[in-house]
Amino acid sequence: MFKLTAAAAEQVLEAAKQGGTEGMPLRLAAAQNADGSIEYRMGFDELTEDDIRMTCEGVEVIMTPEHAPLLDQATMDYVEMEPGQFHFIFLNPKDPTYTPPAEG
Repeated sequence: MFKLTAAAAEQVLEAAKQGGTEGMPLRLAAAQNADGSIEYRMGFDELTEDDIRMTCEGVEVIMTPEHAPLLDQATMDYVEMEPGQFHFIFLNPKDPTYTPPAEG
């Protein structure tokens, strides 16, 4: 099952508020590159009949059935990569470039 951290959920909800897309679900998509790595896309979108739908940390998340296998077991987080530089990241054990976070 896909997961969203509390930090990512907070930022998604804030982005929806700032962008005038409050109440719209967050659509996620994933594609596997030739080297096996996974590329992610996201944006606010309307729900379609075939979408898989879930709620993570208060955020409605949708994806098409063909993207679900690559997103299963993934976690989306919002982290500070460098001082003052925050980014969404995907932690996905299905991605060959994935390194589990160090236990802190």
